Amino acid sequence: MSALEILRFAVRGLSANKLRSSLTTLGILIGVGAVILLVAVGNGSSEQIKKSIQRLGADSLTVTPSTTGRGGFGMTGQASGPRTQARDLTAEDAEALTAGGAPSVRSASPVVTSQSVTAGYEGTSATIGQFVGTTPSYFAAANKTLASGTAFTAEDVAAARKTVVLGSTVASDLFGRVNPIGKKIDVGGIRFTVAGVLKATGSSSSTFSDPDSIAVAPLPAVQETLTGYGALDQIIVQATGSDTVGAAEAEVTQIIGQRHDATSPGAADFTVSSQASVQSAVSESSRTFTVLLGAVAAISLLVGGIGITNIMLVTVTERTREIGIRKAIGAPRGAILGQFIAEATVLSLTGGLLGVLAGVIGSLFTIAGVKPVLVPSSIVLALAVSLAIGLFFGSYPANRAAKLRPIDALRHN
Repeated sequence: MSALEILRFAVRGLSANKLRSSLTTLGILIGVGAVILLVAVGNGSSEQIKKSIQRLGADSLTVTPSTTGRGGFGMTGQASGPRTQARDLTAEDAEALTAGGAPSVRSASPVVTSQSVTAGYEGTSATIGQFVGTTPSYFAAANKTLASGTAFTAEDVAAARKTVVLGSTVASDLFGRVNPIGKKIDVGGIRFTVAGVLKATGSSSSTFSDPDSIAVAPLPAVQETLTGYGALDQIIVQATGSDTVGAAEAEVTQIIGQRHDATSPGAADFTVSSQASVQSAVSESSRTFTVLLGAVAAISLLVGGIGITNIMLVTVTERTREIGIRKAIGAPRGAILGQFIAEATVLSLTGGLLGVLAGVIGSLFTIAGVKPVLVPSSIVLALAVSLAIGLFFGSYPANRAAKLRPIDALRHN
């Protein structure tokens, strides 16, 4: 019996129980589609986080207070020993970095941030995700580009003028199509004059904070209005170039360490991180997250395979007499074995192809604020696994059918 005839018998057998075959195929479809789509979601969230990190630029460093009671220096992540007499980050620390002792540092911007601030303009209100107080060097260090208007100046900072640069989302929410430059917005009962609007970054989601929902104003104006004159949240340092980030990191660590009386890495009360180190950590975490999602989805493929075994065992039982008749008239064992393996393979392959289609279509939509990014290898792997499942889980029922003795099969009612 040729392979084409075996396939024809297999298709005819499956067509005799369309509903049962369809439900079995559905199990494989869901499994394959889930693997492809969840891996795409994991990959998409990874790409989204990477883009958020890259907005600070490849030549930027971030100095933050240590939050665990132990400090850390740079990308090594080494820290030991308890922190004692911890000191806050101050504007003086930022000034010390640009005083001439760090030739690899171009600028150091002190930053304070107030979250979820409500601003108003002529009866319209909007929530600003981040209201940042800083210095003019922040715009270059944080890779913020103006779309219109101007940034505030060092004189504005010195005079604590209430001038502000708005993110594109905030400007749109408050002013619509009205030109916001020169207009005054109310923030906490204080009037800020809009000096400029930042260029949109082109990324916004409900899952991750909108980078365009931001307002940037002179440091003392924000401290006076929103945050108080306490510690800085961070210092953003810009190196002289992407090739001097390592040297700048060492210089920043040494200067602030001396100012904070940190004689060893374990005594540090601050952490210096570069975008490279953060990117590496995020990439590793994202890979683990994606593998976990794929593994969870793969369980449904296993369940689908068990379903194939179940349906094929039922089929063998129902068609025992048919098998006996075919063997009695000379059908070889290989033909019987091939037919039932072919039936299981057709079920799994059909479900796999439909699952790929479902996964690809699903990846065209934004899911939980994440735009899925298809991974071609996941499509190939999921389809190959579905085919292997058909062969593996169909082999036992097929072998059982092929071993039936004709006389016993013919006696079966």
